[in-house]
Amino acid sequence: MTQDRIGGTAAWAPSHLPPRGVELSARQELACAVRHLDEAGFSENMTGHVSWQQPGSDTLLVNPWGYWWREVRGRDVLEVDLSGAVVTGDWDVTPAIHIHTELHRRRPDARVVVHSHPTYAAVLAAVPELPDIVHQNSSILADEMVLVDDYDGEVDTPLAGEALADAIGDKSVALLVSHGVIVTAPTMQEAVYKSVLFERTCEMHWRLRAFDQKATPIAEVFQRQLKASLVERAADVYWDGAIRQLVGREPDVLT
Repeated sequence: MTQDRIGGTAAWAPSHLPPRGVELSARQELACAVRHLDEAGFSENMTGHVSWQQPGSDTLLVNPWGYWWREVRGRDVLEVDLSGAVVTGDWDVTPAIHIHTELHRRRPDARVVVHSHPTYAAVLAAVPELPDIVHQNSSILADEMVLVDDYDGEVDTPLAGEALADAIGDKSVALLVSHGVIVTAPTMQEAVYKSVLFERTCEMHWRLRAFDQKATPIAEVFQRQLKASLVERAADVYWDGAIRQLVGREPDVLT
């Protein structure tokens, strides 16, 4: 019988890590998030949105409507209230902000909400089916995914946002039929890492289907072990590396 395995920092923690190399404001960090997610395939040009509710705040930071993800800068990021009204910023917010507001209202763990229509996730949403966990890094999604298989049109009102939040429940990754995906997390680091790994998991699922063979599953006990390690040890390190590379290559993201 397979025994429980301990993962995460309880099993091992690094003694030294490469520094991020730059201090970021919250707006700069969100701008970096949307640019990196675009580069990683978790976007659809200007469509989609990332919101971030700071601790103790009644407002959200969110990327503006109109700019493609790859061109968002720190100064473009909006502050909106939980009704979706712009509090500070020069641009409009998408009417689909209610995908975010109702999750932020209900879920103390949903400090960051990422929504977009990445290609492989959208392919599986059209089927619709959730991807299998067949690679160790996909274990970050273990017990986190839900398929929302009723398409109710654009989520552009608080009422529609409430219905979607009801359907999602306590899951952190929701695949929306004929639409896209929502990822929630308590931190920006985890939200970005989980989003990137979800799209990669969907791509692997799609490619494996082309073989028309059954993939080898990962036992649940190992999924739990790997999930702890990915969240506790890898998410921060991944995010710091993404920041270093992005700022070094595209310093205008901070302006």
